[in-house]
Amino acid sequence: MASAGLLAAVPTLAAAAPEKDYSGPDRSRAPRTTSRAKDLTDAELEAMFKRCSNAGRWGADDELGTLNYITAEKRVAAAKLVRTGEVISAARDLSTAQSKVDPRPVQHMVMYNGGGPAIGDYFTIAPHGMTVTHMDALCHFSFRDQYYNNRKMSDTVSAGGAKWGSIYAMRGGIFTRGVLLDVAAARDVPWYKSDEYVTVADFEAAEKRQKVRVGSGDAIFVRTGMERMEKEQGQQDVYPRAGLHAECIEWMHQREVSVYGGDCIEKLPYPSELLTSPMHMILLASMGTPILDWPSLTELAATCERLKRWEYLLTTAPLRLPGGTSSPLNPLCAF
Repeated sequence: MASAGLLAAVPTLAAAAPEKDYSGPDRSRAPRTTSRAKDLTDAELEAMFKRCSNAGRWGADDELGTLNYITAEKRVAAAKLVRTGEVISAARDLSTAQSKVDPRPVQHMVMYNGGGPAIGDYFTIAPHGMTVTHMDALCHFSFRDQYYNNRKMSDTVSAGGAKWGSIYAMRGGIFTRGVLLDVAAARDVPWYKSDEYVTVADFEAAEKRQKVRVGSGDAIFVRTGMERMEKEQGQQDVYPRAGLHAECIEWMHQREVSVYGGDCIEKLPYPSELLTSPMHMILLASMGTPILDWPSLTELAATCERLKRWEYLLTTAPLRLPGGTSSPLNPLCAF
């Protein structure tokens, strides 16, 4: 009985109480303070997971999820957005420097023999994290052992990779209308504070300001001003950070968004111990919506402001990596 009592107490003892001013990589110590929207309960988040499911929508064997919204007609319409031929890269530079948000930076070795006519490269990249622009495959996150389209993680993943829902399924790439939602500009703030939610009202305020409407098959980029914040205040820690409220996920489901990208993800830390990463869990495992993590949006936002156009042709493609959970990308936005 005494042993059972000690074991039962372990989770309580192991979970550190959030510290008011903590900033760092430890989720358990990060403050849970949120502002600008009401926190959802675990029950409400789980109900959203079920409501937003696209399981079976495109067949029992579908691995593309919301990329199915990008139809041939959508691609043709997106191509017609190119008028001036100006192209902006929305990727971050790859870095070999270790930092507080990048414990496994790119390793790059130049193969140079000192006098031959050619040189080469050898490099390794750990795409997941906050420094490499990358695409999350649908196998990246699960909830209660469930993947998109009612597949089970336990039946799908091994040390050799994912047998289903890997980045290889997306090898055809992305060719669609991209829309930048500059929510920081719509609020007339330089950046979102670390305790702030991005809300559906912010999405729609950006649409109104920019005179655009997100529709079926669109890939959205959301700008909160994080890059400007880091330029002026230095690199931010993993926790706490501003990010999307879960209501934005359901909005994307209703608008039939094909891809989400932004300089933020869900609010970090998200105030739930059931769905600790609701954007990743619901978008990937329920909706089947790939996440284009950590694009660079500063030049794109400046170009949109200069041209007064917040829609463009977005093109990008992952590496053909069978079994992979992600791939680095260089998204291109053509005007």
